[in-house]
Amino acid sequence: MILPQRITAILRRAFAILHPCVYGELGSKDAAANVARDLEREIALLMPDADAGAIAAEFAGRIGEIRRLVETDIDAAYDGDPAATSRMEVVMAYPGLYAVTVHRIAHELYRLGVPVIPRIMSEIAHSKTGIDIHPGATIGERFFIDHGTGVVIGETTIIGRNVRIYQGVTLGGTGKDTGKRHPTLGDNVMVGAGAKCLGNFTIGSNSKIASGAVVLG
Repeated sequence: MILPQRITAILRRAFAILHPCVYGELGSKDAAANVARDLEREIALLMPDADAGAIAAEFAGRIGEIRRLVETDIDAAYDGDPAATSRMEVVMAYPGLYAVTVHRIAHELYRLGVPVIPRIMSEIAHSKTGIDIHPGATIGERFFIDHGTGVVIGETTIIGRNVRIYQGVTLGGTGKDTGKRHPTLGDNVMVGAGAKCLGNFTIGSNSKIASGAVVLG
């Protein structure tokens, strides 16, 4: 298998841990150990001078927190969408949750300094859902992307707790900045469909950005 295929297999095993009621048949009782083993192999190839075993073990130790965050994302989708009939439906059929779950995994690898793999993971989610989240973006708990197609979230974006965004939203840069170049969203923010928030500025907690708005920092 080529690298993207191997990373897809790692994601499938990780999903068996994070969503066992749906993806459990894809994994085993040793799913966490298998994820760590496969990650160690890929990290060793990409970072020959690093302690791949230690990095993989550190990631494995963060799976519990990833799962906690994903559970809050499921709750946010179920609580926030009147069309959701069950949490099972959210896990099985909501592209936003799929993309955010992949992001939670990729973000921890990004924080650990692992190259390439986090970006491949984000592109797997992008190709499957139409949602493009850079693995560097920092996203708080209870995050809900409704519908989702066309959403773009840039590398230095910071998103607070209990935020909801709709299809076509861009949290991006202006192309003129370096360093922190994407928006920061406070808690309980809603960004309507098609809104474009570009640049390094803060949207305060409890704000609502109208559909189609263009906000420049």
